[in-house]
This record gives sequence, C-alpha cells and structure tokens, in this order.
Amino acid sequence: MLRGKWAHDFLIAALAVAVMQVGPAVASPRKAVPYWASISEPEARMRVGPNLDYPSNWIYRRRDLPVKVVQVLGNWRKIEDSAGTQGWMHVRLLSDAPTAIVMGGVTEMRGKPSDEARLLYRVEPGVVGRISDCGSGWCALNVGGRKGFIRASSLWGAVQ
Repeated sequence: MLRGKWAHDFLIAALAVAVMQVGPAVASPRKAVPYWASISEPEARMRVGPNLDYPSNWIYRRRDLPVKVVQVLGNWRKIEDSAGTQGWMHVRLLSDAPTAIVMGGVTEMRGKPSDEARLLYRVEPGVVGRISDCGSGWCALNVGGRKGFIRASSLWGAVQ
C-alpha cells in the first residue's frame, strides 16, 4: 500500500491516464455537416486536398469570415465560402464563432429588429460581423464594436 506523497502522486498520475484514455469517447459527438464555422486566423490557406502536401488554391486574409463546412476528414474540413468556392482547410484555422458577411447591396443596421427602428449605420457588402442572436428575420450583429440589427436576408453565414 502506498502512503503519503507517493500515494498522492500515483493517484494523480492514474487519474490523468484514465482521463486521456476516456477523453475521446467522452468528447462531444462530431457535428453533422453542413455546419457553419468562421476563419480564426488573420491568414488561412484553402487547399485543393486534405493535406499540407496539396497546393493552396486560395489564401483568406480575413478573420471571422464565415464558411460552411460541407465535409469532414480527420483534422481537415472541406469548406465553402460565400462565393461558392470549395476547398480544404485545417481545423485549427477554423472557429465555431457564429459570423456572417453582408451580401447584395448596402443594407441598414438598426437599433432594434424592426424596419421602423432607429437607423444606426449603412453597411456595405463584404462587411463581416459576429452574430449573437437571430430571430424573426433579424440578426444581432457586432461589427468591430458597432452593434445593431440587420435583416437575415442580407447576410450569408450562421444565420440559418
């Protein structure tokens, strides 16, 4: 029987090994595709295949840009951007943060989710923001600290 500090250290080591062995089985189940993600780095390469040996076909230089994950293969995700371009990106370059990009023409950001609410900003196509809530056809969007509501129909990303 172990006693004192050795017993304590042994117990901690045994627990660590047990957690590592159980970890993957306890981890949350894989998300069903398609699902929304966003680019988490200031620069992210899209590749033509799911491996670093494949060439890059696109370089994204926009953190929080929304993408749709359409296929999962190990640590690689086949993504689609707002233009419909598809390719592979390593999972470490992606985040679960819900984001969206303004599509179409200039749209209005309102103080409340209503066409009658106070106009806060006019937002141009290509503007990217983080979504905190969507409902009744409107999404709460934070664009660099400027917050308001935009019609979901003007956004592409984690609004559905």
